[in-house]
Amino acid sequence: MGADALEPPAPHQPLVEPLITTLTLTDFRSYGTARLEPGAGPVVLHGPNGAGKTNLLEALSLLTPGKGLRGATAAEMGRREPGEASGRPWAVAVELDDDTRLGTGVPGAGAARRIVRINGETAQPGRLLEYLRPVWATPEQDRLFSDARADRLRFFDRLVFAAVPDHAAAVAAYDKALRERLRLLLQAAEGGEADPLWLDALEARLAEAGARMAGARVAALSALQDAIDARAGRPFPQADLGLAGEAERRTGAGEATEAVECFLREGFRTARTRDGAAGRSLFGPHRTDLTALHREKNRPAAEGSSGEQKALVLNLILAQITRLADQTARPLLLLDEAPAHLDADRRAALFDEIEALGRERGLQAFMTGTERVLFEGLEGRARFVRVAGGCLVAE
Repeated sequence: MGADALEPPAPHQPLVEPLITTLTLTDFRSYGTARLEPGAGPVVLHGPNGAGKTNLLEALSLLTPGKGLRGATAAEMGRREPGEASGRPWAVAVELDDDTRLGTGVPGAGAARRIVRINGETAQPGRLLEYLRPVWATPEQDRLFSDARADRLRFFDRLVFAAVPDHAAAVAAYDKALRERLRLLLQAAEGGEADPLWLDALEARLAEAGARMAGARVAALSALQDAIDARAGRPFPQADLGLAGEAERRTGAGEATEAVECFLREGFRTARTRDGAAGRSLFGPHRTDLTALHREKNRPAAEGSSGEQKALVLNLILAQITRLADQTARPLLLLDEAPAHLDADRRAALFDEIEALGRERGLQAFMTGTERVLFEGLEGRARFVRVAGGCLVAE
């Protein structure tokens, strides 16, 4: 059966109607054209490595501001045939259950920035968050707590951003000012001149954005920890989360935003010579780390196996879904290689929770895996689609 004729399976029990009713890809990654009608219940995409399963999840992850689950540029996403110097113009489009049409893509080959359209009209990317709140986990996060600090912070900031869209603007403003400040400091370290008034202005921007970031992170951490605590008794381990950063510590201790700004501004000024000599910015909330303690074992999550860390991450993500479910925009869960590193009991528990969140919270979930048998706990409860050679085949 071809992709244009995919029909949802007969449900095993009543399931929530899908948020996304149709997904269409045009010249995106390995797909020339593809169309999927998810139907009710979770969607399982299975097939061999390299078949294009993750490409479908990446397409869905672009229905939010940012670079998506791979962190790729728009120019990298266009389909490219042998001999073509750059990727083709591409598009990702969905239709929602209320007939809203969302789309994103690039109009020209190799274009660096993607555009967003809502019901055919060009819109700011941030408006996508009025409709969808994608949350994802990839195999790269299976050892999240023992991998690089920057990856953990990026992961956490995306969780913050899903609930507080303004956080993304604060992070973007901070990163832009941080790059410009470092450019001036490197110029001075090499014998040039750095305008002190311009440095003062940049550091004021950094302090303002950094204090906003710290406030959003602390509030999100508290809400997320409450959601994790409310999941006591579930078959996934619980984590006690923390933020290792001075701006966040001060914010959590009740310091006023203006006081945190003042601390950051002075810290950036004091660090100028050191940062210029080091060639990188060694002070500021971009250096914050997300910490986690495996509650049941009372030890750092970083010491756990890949399976333990993945279970902690999944519990964190399911808690995030629960706290997002009360917002107007509905959550969208994307799990790449969902069964990997999970034993049979935890796989079954994960599938049960995803189905329950669909019925109770309106969650729509897309999962990938190499073998259909790994998802046998979802037989009769999910939509199975085999992915092979750029084609989608209903089963």
